[in-house]
This record gives sequence, structure tokens and C-alpha cells, in this order.
Amino acid sequence: MRTSTYGIVALLAFAGTAFAAEGNNAGWERPAENQIANLPSLQRGARNFMAYCSGCHSLKFVRYSRLAEDLKISDELRDQLLVKPGAKFTDYIVSSMPEKDATEWFGKAPPDLSLTARSRSPDWIFNFLTTFYADPASRQTGVNNLQLPGTAMPHVLSSLQGVPRLKAVSHESAAAGADRAGAEPAGESGHSNSPFEPGAQGSLTPEQYDNFVRDTVNFLQYASDPTQLERQSLGVWVVLFLLMFTGIAFLLKKEYWKDVR
Repeated sequence: MRTSTYGIVALLAFAGTAFAAEGNNAGWERPAENQIANLPSLQRGARNFMAYCSGCHSLKFVRYSRLAEDLKISDELRDQLLVKPGAKFTDYIVSSMPEKDATEWFGKAPPDLSLTARSRSPDWIFNFLTTFYADPASRQTGVNNLQLPGTAMPHVLSSLQGVPRLKAVSHESAAAGADRAGAEPAGESGHSNSPFEPGAQGSLTPEQYDNFVRDTVNFLQYASDPTQLERQSLGVWVVLFLLMFTGIAFLLKKEYWKDVR
């Protein structure tokens, strides 16, 4: 029976590894590598969101006041740079675009991003924002996206990144050729597995653009769970308390059973 149980556990572990490998075989996908405890990065990400994203997307579970308090932003800067005209600092962060107009222009209203980092993952958002490319077949926006093909969202960060072109050869063929050659040159996005080639240039270098997106992803991860850092720090103390209590309970058990035996 024990051998059978071990066999099932091993089989499940192998299957999990296989599925994980299959889920990460795209080649061009990269981890976000954002740091949720990096306060300056969170502040820059809040700036990025308000400047480039809040016109279409909302954070309906986050208030301006909570955001400023958590990110150590002064009341003056909060009112000057974060709070939209006509809104109060106690309001939730809502989109500037009427839902009816958004549906008419894009086919559907842009989604609220409060929980996107939890439902999609920070890595998914990072790859989505870094894999737009020129696509003449997309008559509505002129671009497409590797992470979300057929997306209705225009490349709102094109002035920063530029608009790269998709390589004519498939990524698998390029990777195989690079293995035979022993090396593969870096592409438009600055990493060896890039499926892009240079197109319209933006104002940022690939490294600078990655850092810009990483800060934005960092902020969206914070927005999806503003209490996560506090909860994690509190969890350390809870674990220490449980360990101490376990020691006390063990000593108490020995004291009680000493007389019984």
C-alpha cells in the first residue's frame, strides 16, 4: 500500500512538472521580476498608471487616500498628481472614459484593473505590455499582441517603446538556428529570445521601457492586495508566537506527565 502511495505521489509530481514546462514553452515570455516592497518603484508605478492608464482603466477598489498613505505620498502631491479634477481624495479611482463611449470605440469597455495582478499574474501583465507589435491587418489599432492576440487595446505606450515588427521567421525556427550557431543576437526588446525586429522607435531604450513597465506592474500588484506587505510582516510574528507557544506547551506536557508516569 505504501509503495502504491509513493508511486501516485511521484506520478503527480512528474505530471505537475510536465504541465509547468508546457506552460512556459513560449520562449519569448519573461518574468516581471518586480519587487512589491520597493517603495520608489511603487511610487513611479502610481505615476505611470495615472498618466497612461487611468484615462481608460479604473481601480474601483482603491481610494486615493489609501494609495497616498501606503505609498508615503504627501497630501500636496496626492492632490496635485493623483486626484483627478472634480474628484475628492476619499473617492475610489475610476476611469475618465464613459463606458458607452469606450464600448463604441473599442468594442467593449476597458476592464477594471484592481484585481488583474491576482487573476492574471504580474508576469502576464508584464508580457502583455512588452509584446505589442505592428500589424497592418488590425485596422482598428494597427497593432497586435503576442500575449493577448486580437486585443482591442491600442498600444498606448508606443511613444515610449516604439512599435516593433514581428520577425518573419517563426520563433521556433530562429531558436533552432541560434542553437546551431551557438548564439542568438539580442532583439528589439533587449533579450535573446525576442520575436521582434526594429520598427518605429520610441523615446526609451528597451531596458528603460522594461523598467517603466516593471514599475507599473509593481503598482498593479500592490493595488490588487494593498495589505499584502503588512500581512506578510505580521505573519512572521504569528509564526514566531506559534513556535514559542509550541515550546511552552511541550514543557507543560512533560511537567504534567512526569507525575502520571
